[in-house]
Amino acid sequence: MEQERRVFPIELRAKDDGSNTIFGYASVFDQWSEDLGGFKERVRPGAFTKTIEESDVRALFNHDPNYVLGRNKAGTLKLEEDKKGLAIEVDPPDTQWARDLTTSIKRGDITQMSFGFQTVKDEWDNEDKSAVTRDLVEVRLYDVSPVTYPAYPQTTVAVRDLVSQLTAEPAPEDHSDEAPEPGPVSHSLRKHRQALMESENDIRREELE
Repeated sequence: MEQERRVFPIELRAKDDGSNTIFGYASVFDQWSEDLGGFKERVRPGAFTKTIEESDVRALFNHDPNYVLGRNKAGTLKLEEDKKGLAIEVDPPDTQWARDLTTSIKRGDITQMSFGFQTVKDEWDNEDKSAVTRDLVEVRLYDVSPVTYPAYPQTTVAVRDLVSQLTAEPAPEDHSDEAPEPGPVSHSLRKHRQALMESENDIRREELE
């Protein structure tokens, strides 16, 4: 899966104590996103637990690697999961562009955060093809970034293609001798649908009992 980005229009502030520390939330839990191109999404609590411990994460400005605000391995970026979401605290460098950014945040000109990630584990629900949903269960975090323009909703081509396959009507089965063997993608989707049906059957049995 390619790298994806999500934007959250939430708390992003700078301390007014001379330190210019930037803090806020790069993600919040259990809140449905806008339509992301055929599906809605939410982040589950615990999605960042492992990556916070293992990943080398940067804080960037507008996801630009030329503007590094901080890095967790250097101790200039702090990441922590709490009940609300992924809390961040950044100690920017003493450079002109970083001071300008901090001033813009204090003025309220820049108020949104984004995070770049790769999906490690997710769960899809496509029972209602007009309202497909996705839960991010675990992600690999690459960067967190104050952003000027929230490119939201934003998804990768790979995710959009997957949604198209999940919502597509199944093609008629070809029982001829020349029918090709199902490829890995179609096999994976069939397993996903089968798992959904088994889960639904388990729920029904529990309700009957």
